[in-house]
Amino acid sequence: MHPGQLTVSVASVRGLVNDQFRRWRDLEVRRVRSPGTVNAIFRIGDHLVARFPLQMADVGKTRQLLEREAAAAAELAGCSRVRTPEPVAIGEPGAHYPLPWSVMTWLPGTVATEVDTSSSTDLARDLARFIADIRQLDKRNRRFRPGGRGGDLRAHERWVETCFQRSSGLLDVQTLRRVWDELRNLPRDADDVVTHGDLIPGNVLLSTLRLAGVLDVGGLGPADPALDLVCAWHFFDDAARHALRQELGCDDLQWERGKAWAFEQAIGLVWYYLESNRAMSVMGRRTLLRILQDRSCSGRLP
Repeated sequence: MHPGQLTVSVASVRGLVNDQFRRWRDLEVRRVRSPGTVNAIFRIGDHLVARFPLQMADVGKTRQLLEREAAAAAELAGCSRVRTPEPVAIGEPGAHYPLPWSVMTWLPGTVATEVDTSSSTDLARDLARFIADIRQLDKRNRRFRPGGRGGDLRAHERWVETCFQRSSGLLDVQTLRRVWDELRNLPRDADDVVTHGDLIPGNVLLSTLRLAGVLDVGGLGPADPALDLVCAWHFFDDAARHALRQELGCDDLQWERGKAWAFEQAIGLVWYYLESNRAMSVMGRRTLLRILQDRSCSGRLP
């Protein structure tokens, strides 16, 4: 999925576990098929999951990211009605893998990418309650980390322009440009709150179309309250989106900014993952279509 992507095998994970965590030497290691784009995922026994970053990076910076993710997981544990992974350990680079890696608790459930969630008002309300729960967390003098989503929409102008250029022949770029021209200039009138930061189907676990767990919590932190509203567009059609909005009580501006963040994320998924991760590319296309339909656009999304 990425240039220079790292390769992680069951055998290399087995060796790392045996060398660094002798108490787990007798537990089975098996690969988990995942739509995720950041980590290779492996089960360790029945209750643990190991996550290995797929893109080469500085060892020290990678360890800092994993430590921050572990701190976020510990902060979330028990703070919501929804289960989230709990931190267990951070592994070190080894003979067959060059970066630190993490171990967390395994959560059961069906990944939302495997289910049609588009009309589930129950799931929409569940996600709204999860968003409300984490918005109540104390920011503890933390500030938004520049460079990611959740700050100034216009800071992503260069990336979106790259996506428009790469999407020629895939999407109706002319119509999408008009939509972005409106969305990127939306004002901001709300202070940062704690957000999950990446509420996409691949990070959500279900049980009979109800919310069973939320994964990938490393992005937890202060950001635009509208950021987590991307889930409304990634998951749902009109009626279920309305249920989510009603549950949260979003005003018009916050709702439109949530749409803008969903657009900024989706426009990059279609072309970037077209060949390497079909599910992500399809999700991006579907999200853009929902945004166009909501705005009564006549754009073409083949």
